[in-house]
Amino acid sequence: MRVALFVTCLCDLFFPEVGESTVRLLRRLGVEVTFPAGQTCCGQPAYNSGYTAEARTVARALIEVFDREAPGLPVVTPSGSCAAMVRHHYPRLFASDGEWSARAAAFAERVYELSEFIVHVLGRTNLGARYRGVATFHRSCHMARGLGLVEEPLALLRAVEGLEVVDLPHSGECCGFGGTFAVKMPGLSTAMVDAKVRAIDETGADLLVGCDLGCLMNIGGRLRRLGRPVRVLHLAQLLEEATRPAQRTA
Repeated sequence: MRVALFVTCLCDLFFPEVGESTVRLLRRLGVEVTFPAGQTCCGQPAYNSGYTAEARTVARALIEVFDREAPGLPVVTPSGSCAAMVRHHYPRLFASDGEWSARAAAFAERVYELSEFIVHVLGRTNLGARYRGVATFHRSCHMARGLGLVEEPLALLRAVEGLEVVDLPHSGECCGFGGTFAVKMPGLSTAMVDAKVRAIDETGADLLVGCDLGCLMNIGGRLRRLGRPVRVLHLAQLLEEATRPAQRTA
């Protein structure tokens, strides 16, 4: 199977290692990965800030790149947030735009969040992964509420040999990132992420795993500032590390 990687802005600019882990993991699962080099932002920051015209311009550019460089291929992204933007909001952005309405709907149908793709398209949960540790999982808002993906990443984590997965208290609560929310409402955002840190403390986990980089950047930054010895990894990083042939333990 061949797929196109939609790497997202946060991954490209701040966490390129997550993109690299995603590619290595997919290849290890027998998937050929292509990377449309001209890809752009999905337009979510503009859209969430009320700039629909600007969001439409960016979205159109992204669709054009993938239609041109990866026509018809499934598009896999290590981001529940960006996948939700494309799947749910692109059709709305172009609802009254004739040709673009059809193109946006077609593109939205072929975009998959990484764990969703592995579980539902590849039909895999047990990847033969091994990792020794105690992990808890942060359930991001857009992924859980926007895409309805809750069990998929957990199924992949629970199948990792040697990994104890502990439920995170109040897992359905936002971490306080919310894109520009963290900038516009810093006091409230900090209170929310502090509550998330307290919940992580309760689990006794030495590893926090998530599927959205905005959340991991926010929670990870707060954990470091407070001196918590908790490793923070994207699901792709954990699964890639845990499936390496030469070293599959932490």
